[in-house]
Amino acid sequence: MKMKDFGSRLTAGIACAALVFGLTLPANAAAPAETIRVGSYKGNSLDVGERSGLIIGPSGTEYTVTSSAPDTVAVEQIAGFWVAVAKSEGTAEITAANRAGESGTLTLTVGTAVDPAAPASTDTEGQPENLDVRQELIQLINQTRMANGVAELPVSEALMTAAQACSDQHYTYHHNQEECEAVIAAGYSHGFGSNLTVFTGVATVDTAQHALDNWTKSPGHFQAMIDPKCDSIGVGVTESGGVTYCYMFVGRPDTINPYG
Repeated sequence: MKMKDFGSRLTAGIACAALVFGLTLPANAAAPAETIRVGSYKGNSLDVGERSGLIIGPSGTEYTVTSSAPDTVAVEQIAGFWVAVAKSEGTAEITAANRAGESGTLTLTVGTAVDPAAPASTDTEGQPENLDVRQELIQLINQTRMANGVAELPVSEALMTAAQACSDQHYTYHHNQEECEAVIAAGYSHGFGSNLTVFTGVATVDTAQHALDNWTKSPGHFQAMIDPKCDSIGVGVTESGGVTYCYMFVGRPDTINPYG
């Protein structure tokens, strides 16, 4: 199949980020950053039976991940990525450590079990099977940032939710208002940068690299990826009918969302 790339563009540099001229934000004392960051795609609360990909940074390092209560939350390594599996109600502390002995932790709380009698959803869009692709895409973007002298971005659950919601809409070009409203609804209150790329003829295993390549070749998209003013990142990936839709949202706390 001949590969096609559609409407991969950045809207006015910052999609839905209206810069306020002369705005001065108060300088807050920066809290000491953890040596290793540990996050969860689905946040800190899971239901019994849920799986959530773990986001561990800095990327490019080998980690050992353990759970303080594996009967409550187990951890698995799948295709090089770590996943938390909610087994029973309770709380567990997830620890990621590198070979130097540095570590970071994440506390996960497991709530009510999913009703086993409930019919299983047949909609695969946005479901856990694409978490490995999304995690790989974030890892590639952060590696690109570091290669260009810019710090990695932590994953924002809100931006992950918003980006996935937009990719699930099968947009082939930017829909500014809808993107802004999705970000607000997901809980990120500032402006943000947005990249979108849509393509066909690419295997799932190559999706993250292909999306990155498309954005790297486009000056506007590339600048959005390596913007030093961003504070967080989220991505969405949807495959439907042989077409792949990829979104990247990067938070810009120094800008505003006009639909907020």
